[in-house]
Amino acid sequence: MQQENKTRISAAGIARRGDTFFTALRKPGTSIGESWEFPGGKNRIGESAEQTLVREFQEEFKADIIVKSKFFQGYFTNKHIDYTLQAWEIKILTADDHLVLTEHQCTAWKTIEELKACKMAESDRQILQALLSFEKTSI
Repeated sequence: MQQENKTRISAAGIARRGDTFFTALRKPGTSIGESWEFPGGKNRIGESAEQTLVREFQEEFKADIIVKSKFFQGYFTNKHIDYTLQAWEIKILTADDHLVLTEHQCTAWKTIEELKACKMAESDRQILQALLSFEKTSI
């Protein structure tokens, strides 16, 4: 199945606990290594953003999630490929102490103020900016 649009989707899952958000610190060795991120990933051909998030959270954390609603869309380019960035509100069903980290050094629930001081990829900074706008919403 071919994608109609050549732009790929990169989906991020945003889980909130009080005034904190679920984040993960990437392992070193990649262009975004040792950066904090809102976890998720790039879609596979024919895969919806929701399916991408479910798959990525399983692959990266062995975590079950519920994908709720999309609250942000932006754009970025990585290695000459254009991406549509989507941030989705999610609920993580797996307890923190049962997460299995395959792509990350650690996870943390961080406030927006804490995240402002963290090293993050530009795409995650876009989401952080959107969270600043939506700070008082249900996200």
